[in-house]
Amino acid sequence: MTEHHSGIHHISVLAGDPQRNAEFYVHKLGLRMVKKSVNQDDPGTYHLFYGNQEASPGASLTFFPWPRATKGEAGTGEAVTVSFTVPQNSLSYWQDHLNDEGIETGVIFERFGREVLPFEDPDGLNLELVFEDIPDESPSKREGTVPAKHAIRGFWGTKLRLTEAEATAEILQDILGFKKSAEENNLKLYSTDAPIGSAVIIETAKPQSGKSGRGTVHHVAFRAADEEKLAAMREKVQDQGLRPTPIIDRHWFKSVYYRTPGGVLFEMASDGPGYAVDEEPEHLGEQLILPPWLEEKREQIEKHLPKIEI
Repeated sequence: MTEHHSGIHHISVLAGDPQRNAEFYVHKLGLRMVKKSVNQDDPGTYHLFYGNQEASPGASLTFFPWPRATKGEAGTGEAVTVSFTVPQNSLSYWQDHLNDEGIETGVIFERFGREVLPFEDPDGLNLELVFEDIPDESPSKREGTVPAKHAIRGFWGTKLRLTEAEATAEILQDILGFKKSAEENNLKLYSTDAPIGSAVIIETAKPQSGKSGRGTVHHVAFRAADEEKLAAMREKVQDQGLRPTPIIDRHWFKSVYYRTPGGVLFEMASDGPGYAVDEEPEHLGEQLILPPWLEEKREQIEKHLPKIEI
């Protein structure tokens, strides 16, 4: 199992067309589809998981695609940006690559001493590439559509837009293993020692209404070493007067969900057993995988799902 670090486990987002979603993240951004499954709370729709070539925690961006979903708008009380980490010397590559793929980029800017390249996915999700001083060599022997020396390594982090930050900052520091490490204007950076998924930015902003829909973040999940640690973290959430769910078996990890005082839906997820519990590591994401309790409904479920070709 991957060495445990505190940090982001995965981020889940609402999307539109699943085929378009897969083409963008696999073919254009070079991520790997590490699991093709269904929304366990709505099994007639997909749950698609993308990650780095190792399929490691801290790299998993997941989507609930509904083809008829309307466009959402991010407001306060939400995670508003998903940031990936890439090698520092790959800036020119990514500018050219995104341009060649017809992806419009914003102006490069500097934040907390790092160059950042903003752009959007087809549903309007705010994405960023954060250029870091990390080795050119990818830890994986696998290679996607982007050359390994320029490939996305995983999450850099996410940005939460809040009207009041103190209570959420307490959760990050007292429960989730983050420490405040920098501050710029209305931005505060909280980080861990994880090689990926180590950063959360809290942006303090005036109240702004949002609208749930495609292109908006559904929840941010944070790492717990195992179920025992997850249970202890859940107790701490309760001690802060919040109302966490019971521990839920998601088959690939165990989860606890709760709404933070700032409005963001947080999940805490165990590192294991991991995505390879039901597929060979070399063949992740190639077949539709259902959790055991949905397997008896496979025929009915497959009948309602559109085909995805990668």
